[in-house]
Amino acid sequence: MALINKKQLDRFKTQLKSSAKELINRGLDQHINLAVTGLSQSGKTAFITSLVNQLINEGSGKPLNFFSPVHQGRFIAAKRVPQNNLHISRFDYDHGIANLALSEPIWPEATKNISELRLAVRYYPKDSILKYASGMATLYIDITDYPGEWLLDLPMLNQTFAQWSNYMGQLLNEEPRHQLSKDFLNKLKDIDPLGSVNEKELAELASEYTELLHKFRHELGMSVIQPGRFILPGEHKDAPILQFIPFPFFAELANDDYLTASQDTFIGMLRARYLEYRERIVRQFYKQHFVKFDRQIILADCLAPLNKGPDAFNDLQQAISLIMESFAYGKSNVISRLFAPKIDKILFAATKADHVTAEQHSNLTSLLEQLVFKAKKSLSFNAINMKTLAIASIKSTEQGQSEYQGKQLNVLRGKRLDNHKLITLYPGAVPEKLPERQYWQQQRFNYIAFKPLKPIADHQALPHIRLDQVLEFLLGDKMK
Repeated sequence: MALINKKQLDRFKTQLKSSAKELINRGLDQHINLAVTGLSQSGKTAFITSLVNQLINEGSGKPLNFFSPVHQGRFIAAKRVPQNNLHISRFDYDHGIANLALSEPIWPEATKNISELRLAVRYYPKDSILKYASGMATLYIDITDYPGEWLLDLPMLNQTFAQWSNYMGQLLNEEPRHQLSKDFLNKLKDIDPLGSVNEKELAELASEYTELLHKFRHELGMSVIQPGRFILPGEHKDAPILQFIPFPFFAELANDDYLTASQDTFIGMLRARYLEYRERIVRQFYKQHFVKFDRQIILADCLAPLNKGPDAFNDLQQAISLIMESFAYGKSNVISRLFAPKIDKILFAATKADHVTAEQHSNLTSLLEQLVFKAKKSLSFNAINMKTLAIASIKSTEQGQSEYQGKQLNVLRGKRLDNHKLITLYPGAVPEKLPERQYWQQQRFNYIAFKPLKPIADHQALPHIRLDQVLEFLLGDKMK
């Protein structure tokens, strides 16, 4: 047997020391794994960038008045520190800040793969046992960033290929998806599921299905997109594991024929690739990144669906419920923190609050409450601490007043994302309840996406709305 050299031994000692320190921090409740959960275009990358920015630049911008360690003068400093998982990319905070510091600032780039970031926040403890052990304490925060599209694959872990196909078939046959998917469904119907598979034909069908998913997402504003990695494949682009499709015609296929179908048949190959995708990609993703969370923030863009229509809005509600099925919730104690972490606090955040006027923020919060009502009701049994807020991670507009028909009206001033023109507008009223279909017939809301308004200066905290309340809810009780 080969002897362990000194360099390997030193590396092993370092890893052991790091693991021991990790256990101590979790046992003392000085470590948090924060799940930043959001669908594509909900503002997840902007949120992480701003959260880090607020903590490491505290005191260089708008005070974090609602964050108790700051308000009570107990906050000392925060900094980024090396992460534990060295095989995962580091969240590119510096590049995001560089984008926001350009003379014509642009948003941080959307997430395309998994990355991590670790923060160390130092403070003076006030009430905890740490007050007697040391004059200062440090809370370690781990954040994992990943494409929002990948989230919606997690429910597939509990579905067979037949169950998933039937669910997708239901969606494809309902409007508004059906208007785009009719030709694809007709093409599938002509294929003999028990006939020999043609891999080239299957690759072409998978490509056509992927194009449909892109149209569902970008043209219709749909949120339930499966498989999510089809539209953001990462390192698996063009791999056979991503070349399968749902088969929505199981009602016409005898169960015995399906169960005995070999892998060289069309249906057998679809089943084999689905199972490989589910186990090798989705389950591994879940095991590595979804079993250690303590706190969660769920970001939702409720404004864009108000422009798209009722179907987009209903789809967002369904997507949020699907996502939450994949997390472990419950009360936390010393044992669970060490061996089976559970999420004991959830913050539901309606993002882009800067895209509506201030008096509409309460309606935006109420609207998100309505969207997540079913999910929250199922979690209240476990006595989870939950809160809903309207936030803007990075504020991109200024509010003012304008006269209209002899009345003063609150308006927004900002630069359009599509053409960079500076505009002033009143976007309209946000409904405080889930709107009826006639709401869209009246065209009462005008959502326009904005770009960052001004470049950020070096070591300056980003302008925001209610990020201090977010920090207080998610971290405040850990820093007493």
